[in-house]
Amino acid sequence: MARRSLSDPSELAYYLAYAPVGVEIAELARVADSRWATEECFQAAKNQCGLDEYEVRGYVGWYRQITLAMLAHAFLTVLAARALDTAKGAAETTPPASSPSPWQRSGAYWTLSCPTPDPTRTDNCTH
Repeated sequence: MARRSLSDPSELAYYLAYAPVGVEIAELARVADSRWATEECFQAAKNQCGLDEYEVRGYVGWYRQITLAMLAHAFLTVLAARALDTAKGAAETTPPASSPSPWQRSGAYWTLSCPTPDPTRTDNCTH
């Protein structure tokens, strides 16, 4: 399969399509186009969640690092989508939390703010 660039018609991108016989060209084009969304997802996970910050020597350690980084990225993506829906005034599908989230968005990144307990209050739980 070949794709011509809309901005530069002389530029062609080639794809090797491995699909069952009978798959329509529109479906192949949709799957080929989804590659860019996947690339952007991995790039965001590298920048925000440490996907590329592993220094392991074995498969198990590598697998744990990748799994945790992708889980963190999925979590942050859901939080960002909910924040966007709330900002647009869309109805939330889940009831709002009783306390504000400790995750704060700053541009394209998220930070965890952990408030310190008030020492003058007597109702703070201590364990």
